[in-house]
Amino acid sequence: MAETDGFRNDWATKDFYQVLGVAKDASAADIKKAYRKLARENHPDSNPGNDAKHDTFKAVAEAYDVVGDPDKRKKYDEFRSLQATGGFGAGMGGGGFGGGGFNLDDLLRDRGGSGGLGDMFGDIFGGGARGRTQQQARPRRGADAETTATIGFTDALDGVTVSLRLTSDAACATCQGTGGKPGTRPHICPECEGAGFVVAGTGGAFSINETCPACGGRQLVYDEACPTCHGSGRGTSARSIQARIPAGVKDGARIRLKGKGAPGEQGGPPGDLFVTVKVTPHRVFGRKGDNLTLDVPVSFDEAALGAEVKIPTLGGAPVTLKLPPGTPNGRTFRVRGKGATRRDGSKGDLLATVEVQVPATLDQTAREALEAYRAATAGKPLRNGLFES
Repeated sequence: MAETDGFRNDWATKDFYQVLGVAKDASAADIKKAYRKLARENHPDSNPGNDAKHDTFKAVAEAYDVVGDPDKRKKYDEFRSLQATGGFGAGMGGGGFGGGGFNLDDLLRDRGGSGGLGDMFGDIFGGGARGRTQQQARPRRGADAETTATIGFTDALDGVTVSLRLTSDAACATCQGTGGKPGTRPHICPECEGAGFVVAGTGGAFSINETCPACGGRQLVYDEACPTCHGSGRGTSARSIQARIPAGVKDGARIRLKGKGAPGEQGGPPGDLFVTVKVTPHRVFGRKGDNLTLDVPVSFDEAALGAEVKIPTLGGAPVTLKLPPGTPNGRTFRVRGKGATRRDGSKGDLLATVEVQVPATLDQTAREALEAYRAATAGKPLRNGLFES
């Protein structure tokens, strides 16, 4: 309780409007403008070793934390008014005084905690600093990276782990991403006033936030640029990673590997890696979605009379395909469960398409047999009426 009473006595003697150099009835915009100006002039990063400037900066930030917040400002004004007119109730102890239901604890209870009056540096410098005097840039997520992995047809079906050599954008190794010459001190970016972004109009009633072109979003600038990256804060990083390509992946698929992209800055998370998969074709098998395809050459007599034809499967034992008599060229047979692996672990099918082969040359016996067949079917021409109108 003694600490709270000390706060009350302390606040009763402070005129935050005077600290900011504005009138009591100043608008919120004027208060913010005054705060920004004083904060820039007195920030410790711009005035190293100047304790007076440091103390002024803390006082300005403390004042803005109260009168820059509409709710706190209203309570502060009521508190100051009651103090000036002697309107406090007896004791000031539990909170209510002045007969108006005002509770000073509402104003003071967050003074020492996160997000309250103890966070004296305001939102222009990225939130409460809790006693720290040096501006810290906000963490930044690393950039996403892209690469291509070429794998075999069988590996695409079964899944495979590949080694990828990556060269990606990263923080400069010399300046650790600050953009400044090592050993030099930063100061608040005058372009964005430490916000890391600037407001750009779109020509209408709306505006958008854009990364500050002067500091690149880092909030701070250096008078001397890093000799390696020339102030950009960026460099390149070469590394190797192991990436798992899942079973059943298709040619041209784009796989996201979370957290495998460029490293972040200022403790920010890394970006993601996007891998585009290229699958080399197979000598025998093709692919259609989750199904494998296979062209099966058969002879005329096998198609006409029927036959049992043994065909291969990918990674398994051969299976027997039963052709019924009169099987036409181009007919497709489905062999269940011999296709590509799906995401749920099940498998597609094998689609075997018949291709009737015509011999390029015939021996005497085969020729005589075919001529006998022609004679036997001469009364049934295939093209009757085809060319008639």
